Formats: sequence, C-alpha cells, structure tokens
Amino acid sequence: MAVYTRTGDQGLTKLVGGARVKKYHPRVEAYGTTDELCSLLGHAISLLDEAHLDLKPELIEVQQLIFDCSRDLAVPKEGMRTYKVTGDKHKWLEERIDTYWAECPKINKFILPGGTPFASCLQMVRTVARRAERCVVYLIDQNEDVNPEVLIALNRLSDYFFVVARFINVKAGEIEIDYENSPKVFSRGEKRVSNNSEPEK
Repeated sequence: MAVYTRTGDQGLTKLVGGARVKKYHPRVEAYGTTDELCSLLGHAISLLDEAHLDLKPELIEVQQLIFDCSRDLAVPKEGMRTYKVTGDKHKWLEERIDTYWAECPKINKFILPGGTPFASCLQMVRTVARRAERCVVYLIDQNEDVNPEVLIALNRLSDYFFVVARFINVKAGEIEIDYENSPKVFSRGEKRVSNNSEPEK
C-alpha cells in the first residue's frame, strides 16, 4: 500500500464504512485531535529520564487507549464495527489517578504548569486532552453517533496527565507555584477535584 493515496487532494477524507466527508468535518476534527494527543504524549515519553523509566509501559498503554479513542471516533455509525473503548478503561485510569494523587501534597489553589521538562510536557498533553474532549462534545451536539465511553475516557485522561505531572515534580523536588489570584479549590477526596485549569465537572 502506498503512503500517499491522493484521495484527500480535493479536501475530502474517508470514514470507516466508506463515507466521504470534508476534512473539517467535526468527526475528523475530533479524531484528528486525539491523534495530536497521542503524538504529543509520544513526545512526552521521549523526555522520560532514567529515574522515571518505569512509567514508560503505563504511558504506552495510555497511548494505546488514545489510539482506540481515535478509531472509535472514526466510526460514523454504531454497529458498523465493535467499539474498542469500554467502561473498564476509565475505571483503570481512576485507579491510576488515585494512586499518584496519594503521593502528592494537598493543594487548595490552582497551580502554574511547569517543573521538569517531562512534567511540563505532560501539562501540554493535558490541555490537548481537554481540547479533544471539547471536540467530542461538539460532535455529540451535532447528533453524530459517538461511543460515550470515549468522552468519559478523555475526561479522565486530562486528570490523569495533571496528576502524573504533579507526581513527577514532587519526586523531583520541584516547588509547585500557586496561581496568585486563585480562589480556594478542593483537593481530591473532598467535595470536588481540581486541576490547574478548571474544577472537575
């Protein structure tokens, strides 16, 4: 199979099942953004230092999940093919989030993204996860068929990346910098969860 197919030369692309749509179609935007998310996570993984190489298998598993999200988003109709993302995926993410969060000091303010190169890159990954989530919500609002587990998984992923970034910085001795004008927010395990961009919804 050739790398180039020329099928997109007129601004169209093919969905699973053969339907052709414009490349700016909300579905293409959604799975294109998850593709960006997966690629940026790959870059983050390349920044892992020797002290945290044990995280690599888990992060690659997360990449596999993101690829599954992309694949499910490329399916225009439920039933055309079995969805890959299932409820156990976000439950696994919740378990990992809780594990890392327990290793981090409590916070009651938003914090500025930063720290080690790896942690800083994970914060960028987090923001793309949020954008992917917004794309999927818009796709749903356009009355398109979407695997609901993809939206849940993306919502958990942004929390996951935030918590892992904090975990890395804590282990590296990096001082977390509060957002000076932050209102008081709650830590995980209290009334609601916060990350450094917005309270959990």
